Amino acid sequence: MAAKSSGLEEELTCPACYEIYRDPVVLKCSHSFCKVCLQQYWGEKGSRECPVCRRRASMDPPLTNLALKNACEAFLQGRAQRSAAASEGHCRLHNEKLKLFCLDDQTPVCVVCQTSAKHEHHKLRPVQEAAEKHKEHLKSALNPLQGKLQALKEVKQTCNQTAEHIKTQAWYTERLIKGEFEKLHQFLKDEEAGRISALREEEEQKSHMMKEKIEKITNEISSLSETIRALKQELGAEDVSFLLNYKEIQRKAQCPVRDPEEVSGALINVAKHLGNLSYRVWEKMLEKKEIKYTPVILDPNTADVHLTLSEDLTTLTWNNEMQSYPNNSERFTVECVLGSEGFSSGKHCWDVDVGDVVTWEVGVLKESINRKWIPQVTPEAGIWMIRREKGKLAAWTSPPTPLSVRRKPQRIRVQLDWDRGELSFSDPSNNTPLYTFKYTFTERLFPLFWTKGYGASLTICPVDVSITVAIKS
Repeated sequence: MAAKSSGLEEELTCPACYEIYRDPVVLKCSHSFCKVCLQQYWGEKGSRECPVCRRRASMDPPLTNLALKNACEAFLQGRAQRSAAASEGHCRLHNEKLKLFCLDDQTPVCVVCQTSAKHEHHKLRPVQEAAEKHKEHLKSALNPLQGKLQALKEVKQTCNQTAEHIKTQAWYTERLIKGEFEKLHQFLKDEEAGRISALREEEEQKSHMMKEKIEKITNEISSLSETIRALKQELGAEDVSFLLNYKEIQRKAQCPVRDPEEVSGALINVAKHLGNLSYRVWEKMLEKKEIKYTPVILDPNTADVHLTLSEDLTTLTWNNEMQSYPNNSERFTVECVLGSEGFSSGKHCWDVDVGDVVTWEVGVLKESINRKWIPQVTPEAGIWMIRREKGKLAAWTSPPTPLSVRRKPQRIRVQLDWDRGELSFSDPSNNTPLYTFKYTFTERLFPLFWTKGYGASLTICPVDVSITVAIKS
C-alpha cells in the first residue's frame, strides 16, 4: 500500500514545480501542468510551447484537467486524514492504534505493521516502555542544555550590565577630564593675566621714565636756543656796544652745556617676558603642585564590588555597601584592586600610604592568575606580598614569615626589579628593610592592593617631579 501511494503521488506531481498539481490544465500534447507554473514558464520563455515536449501550443487558453484536479483533491484529503489519524496515535497505513515501538527503525508501529515484511525480525517494545526509556535519555540530554541556557542568560545579563556601565564610565570619565582641564585652563589664564600685568607695569614704568627724559631735554633745548638767539643778536650790534658788553656776552657763550645722554635700557625686556615661556610656565606648575605624577594608577575595571576608588585613581576605600560593577573577567571577587599597568622588565618603585589601617596587603601578582578564585596566596601561586592583620606584619610565604618592626610603618615602599627577580618592601621614613622576595619571574606582574574594614583606605603616593635640562652635543 505504501508503494501504491508513493506511485500515485508521483503521478499527481507537476513536472514543473514537483508538487501536487494546483488547478491543473492540459495541453493538446496531453501533458498537464499547474496553471500558475505554465503561465510562469511561458512568461520567462517568451513563447507558448510545452515545457516537456517543446510542442507549440495554440493561442487558446489551456483547458482545465478536471479528472486530474479531482484526483489531486482526493489524494490531499486522504493524506490529511492519515496525518490526523497519526496525530491521534493511529497508523497512517492501517488506521490501527500504535501500540508498539520498533527499536530498529525507531518508529511507532501497529499490530498489522508488526507482522509485515518491513518489520520482520525487528525488535519491538510496548510504546509506554519505549517512551519512558527515551524520555529518560532526553532528560539526560536536556540537563546540560539547560545549564548552557542558564550560562547564556547570565552572560547576557553581564553584557547588559557592562553596556550600561560603559555609558556610566564614559560620562563619569568625560566629566573628570573636563574638570582637570578646567583647572589647567584656569591656571594658564591666571598665569597669562599675571605675565601681561607684569608687561603692562614695565611698559608704564619705562614710558614714564621716557616722558620725564623728553621733558628735561625739551627744557634744555629751549634754554640753549634762547642763548643762541641772544648771542646772534649781540653779534649784530655796533662795535662799541658789542665791545662794552663783550665780557658778559663771552660768559653767556661759555656757559657749560652737557652732552645729551644716550637712550639705554629704556626698551621693554621682551626676552624676559617671552623667553622659554611655556617651559617656565610648566616649571611653575610643578612648583605649585599643579602637576602630580603617581607611578601606579589603579584600574577600576579590576576593583572588587566592596571597593570605591578616588577620582584620580590613586586611593581605594573599603565600603560595606557593594558597588554596581559588572562581573567582567578582569574583576576580582575579593577585596583587592590592581594597578592599571603591568611590568615585564626593568625596575619600578611606588610608595603606599597605609596610615592606621588595621588590615591591608600590598605586593604584586602574575597576570594569568584566576581572579575569581585564588586557591592560595603564595609565591608559587603567583602572588608576592606582605600583609598586616591583627597588629602583626608578615610576608606571605608558605608558611607566612613574621616581620618584626619597632614601630608600625605608615608607608610601605615596594621596589620591583623584574630582571633580577627581586621584590623588596621597606619603610621609606627611615629606609628600614622589611622583606625581599627572590624569584625568577616569567610573566607580566601587576601591583596589588587589598584592604578590608569600613572606611579603610590605601593611597598610592605621588612622587616629586624635577626638571633636568640636557644639552646634546
